[in-house]
Amino acid sequence: MAKINTTYVCSQCGGQTGKWQGQCPHCLAWNTLAESLQESKPSRFQALAASSQVVRLSAVQAVETPRLATGLPEFDRVLGGGLVGGGVVLIGGDPGIGKSTLLLQALAAISTRAKTLYVSGEESAAQIALRSRRLGLAADIPLLTEIRLESIFATLKEEKPQIAVIDSIQTVYTEQLQSAPGSVAQVRECAQELTRHAKQAGITLFLVGHVTKEGTLAGPRVLEHIVDTVLYFEGDTGSSFRLIRAFKNRYGAVNELGVFAMTDKGLKGVNNPSALFLNRDKREAPGSCVVVALEGTRPLLVEIQALLDATHSPSPRRLTVGLDGNRLAMLLAVLHRHGGIACYDQDVFVNAVGGVKITEPAVDLAVAMAVVSSLKNKSIPYHLAVFGEIGLAGEIRPVQRGQERLKEAAKLGFTEALCPKANLPRGKIAGMRVSGVGSLAEALEYFRNL
Repeated sequence: MAKINTTYVCSQCGGQTGKWQGQCPHCLAWNTLAESLQESKPSRFQALAASSQVVRLSAVQAVETPRLATGLPEFDRVLGGGLVGGGVVLIGGDPGIGKSTLLLQALAAISTRAKTLYVSGEESAAQIALRSRRLGLAADIPLLTEIRLESIFATLKEEKPQIAVIDSIQTVYTEQLQSAPGSVAQVRECAQELTRHAKQAGITLFLVGHVTKEGTLAGPRVLEHIVDTVLYFEGDTGSSFRLIRAFKNRYGAVNELGVFAMTDKGLKGVNNPSALFLNRDKREAPGSCVVVALEGTRPLLVEIQALLDATHSPSPRRLTVGLDGNRLAMLLAVLHRHGGIACYDQDVFVNAVGGVKITEPAVDLAVAMAVVSSLKNKSIPYHLAVFGEIGLAGEIRPVQRGQERLKEAAKLGFTEALCPKANLPRGKIAGMRVSGVGSLAEALEYFRNL
């Protein structure tokens, strides 16, 4: 076995030293040395030479293995259709958002069809058992409370599970490093070793990750690179609804969205999230417009609300919730230049109802319509759905999957739709009248005729 040595690597220049110092002896940068493991070079190169060889891509036999459903359809949607053998999934979220609850429910549903293992480094066995009984889970899930990496490896080799959960990766440590659990070196080394073992043994591995106060995963950025799938668990702790969003997925679509409702029996999937985001009074109000957004492969109807108020400050406020603030500033400039709608003396507030975050440009036309509706104090009909991207020249640009967006709106009872001309359907959509616009001026003329 190769001899393991501890070394300290500079994050600025890559220089190495045998002991920690406040200043890198190579580039003289301060506080850049991080602990790492290093094997003796002859052993590593000999192992690589013995195991690596060049192969032709056409000669590689790629076998499509069937996915294993988790029993939670919304979770399967975000994962790309189910679990893949040898896949490593990193799931992060705020404390108390429901990460452990979700994985415990998934293991309980899978345990009748596959061998599972739950490794907890944060809670005791009694705490997990109490949660399982509170959720009404009848499955008998194998449980290990351990944070030492070497002991976890021994259990994985002995139990040979098909699905394993490590809750959480920030609590696991290896004795080969002297730093404390949760440090950059410990998280990186433990994640790499667990991923390597999952690939070799064909285990589907879930790693639970902590997040920082900025909402990003704690630890080194390489943690997101070495795993196959990165999921973020979002939601307001004051609300019962939770959103799981895929930011990276080697086995499915990115930006896929799963919607759950937190109940006293755990997380329940929401089959029709559009109804959740459109839970509004049918009375029409100025500043409200419904957009047909696309989250991954799923069309979602979300209400966009805008409020304009005369400002008493030389610097008007531009505030968005769930939308890009820079894009709002751009849309206001386009409205002024190409539509004659001036908002320089108005505070502008725009909100995506329901706590959802929309990043795609298809929301532009709905935001512009909501802003004009609030400014003119004129309501937009309740049964009208809008989508389209606005360019800097005032043109309305087409968006992807326009046909699916229109069908989703029609399914939920909308009788009118406003979209880019390039997205007009070839045939009629039952129960819906679709209008197309090619410029911002045409969209404003459509609004005046409502």
